Amino acid sequence: MREADSLAAAGGVGKWADDSDACTPYIGGMHRRAVLLIALAAMPALAQTAPERATLSVREAHARAKDGQIILVDIRRPDEWADTGVAEGAIRLDMTSPVFEARLAGLRADNPGKPIALICRTATRTRHVQETLGRRGWSNLVDVRGGMLGDGRNKGWLDEGLPLAR
Repeated sequence: MREADSLAAAGGVGKWADDSDACTPYIGGMHRRAVLLIALAAMPALAQTAPERATLSVREAHARAKDGQIILVDIRRPDEWADTGVAEGAIRLDMTSPVFEARLAGLRADNPGKPIALICRTATRTRHVQETLGRRGWSNLVDVRGGMLGDGRNKGWLDEGLPLAR
């Protein structure tokens, strides 16, 4: 018995092709080259980047919240709300609360199809929440760039002089 046949019998790679192609094993009835070509053809689909994250500037978020086009949610802690105030029209929902995701789901159910825009201090936590919930199947979440205080690249709600609720 050839070594390849004994490997196949022991559950190895499989049987070898005919003697003219003895260096190329069959894998489940497919030629190794064919498997390689299929794998290479699939690479572009696997290499696609994640869809671009939805974002709004603080001015865009303010205008859309005012017009009722989005639900604006401030995900900071209560002590942060007290320090800076809260963006006008924002719903206060502490992301550290054990019921955060359930309450966010409730907002989604009460406002089907409407984007939920998340704002925090500098947009670091909102980006994290958007990505984390996105991996759990959430969609239509929007990150408010710059947050309340700005992030060095984007002006924040306070920098833009937008209205607050205390």
